[in-house]
Amino acid sequence: MIRSIAPLRFGLAGGGTDVSPYSDLHGGAILNSTINMFARSSIEPLNNGKIILESLDHNEVLEFSESNCLPINGKLDLLKGVYNRICQDYNDNQPLSLRLSTYVDAPPGSGLGSSSTLTVSIIGAFCEWLNLPLGEYDIAKLAYDIERIDLGQAGGKQDQYAATFGGFNFMEFYADDKVIVNPLRIKEKYINELEHDLILYYTQTSRLSSTIIEEQTKNVRGKNEVSINAMHKLKNQAKSMKEALLMGEVDKIGPILDYGWQQKKNMADGITNPEIDFIYKRALENGATGGKISGAGGGGFMLCFAPKNYKYKVIKALQELGGDVVSFQFENKGLRTWKIS
Repeated sequence: MIRSIAPLRFGLAGGGTDVSPYSDLHGGAILNSTINMFARSSIEPLNNGKIILESLDHNEVLEFSESNCLPINGKLDLLKGVYNRICQDYNDNQPLSLRLSTYVDAPPGSGLGSSSTLTVSIIGAFCEWLNLPLGEYDIAKLAYDIERIDLGQAGGKQDQYAATFGGFNFMEFYADDKVIVNPLRIKEKYINELEHDLILYYTQTSRLSSTIIEEQTKNVRGKNEVSINAMHKLKNQAKSMKEALLMGEVDKIGPILDYGWQQKKNMADGITNPEIDFIYKRALENGATGGKISGAGGGGFMLCFAPKNYKYKVIKALQELGGDVVSFQFENKGLRTWKIS
């Protein structure tokens, strides 16, 4: 049995500047961190010519006869997409017989990068099984190519790299899919305080991030000044967040988050809505100094920063709105793989 695990992430600053064509034209910058919620994959090699794909968290199972190319039709496409590319690029176009099982700790559309993290996890399992000589950048780039090119799913680049590398990273994005991952050496006490003051709140809604990202892309191509200027400011926000974390200026985190959230709402329609605005307003009224919707926006998880001991007052206020406050810890390891007999 071959297993892999990759951590989900939330973005702290710069979200959206990793999406082409903005990153190609202007360069993007994002600061994110992985947390102890994971996408998990297992491969059981078979010798009966069958290909069995199963999503354990969604109770979906598909079975195929031996083939080197599975149909992309909206059913477990991430699993099929990775399988197809592995057969094509790393197995001489020969089929593989296996049972591939996956499980993700967060629902799709949650804003924690679950789809891309799952893709990285599946690739990692194949790398362990077939002894593929792929490094961290190779795995992240392969995951990006499978999602964005092979499957045609709209999105940015940060999720694949966060899941592969793990930890706190300041990421830079340039033309020709060039990505530079800069791991941050943040003092443990600053990380502990950040973990203490942050609240991860699930709004009990999900959204199709591709719709928002497609409009964001359209705004850049159409030279929408409001949208592009918002992205410029978000890129600068990522640099401010990096400085605050490295210098231990924790009290600045909330206002930096709030600044970014105000800018992000100008990138595209659908990033916020009356329900999200009400939740955010309630958090501020009870002691939060900033926050944001995780991911592209529109729903999913909301991140709030409540300094001192206001965290508990904010949690109580948010719980009264019907969502769930989810406990988490930062995770400093990225993709991990292993075999068991």
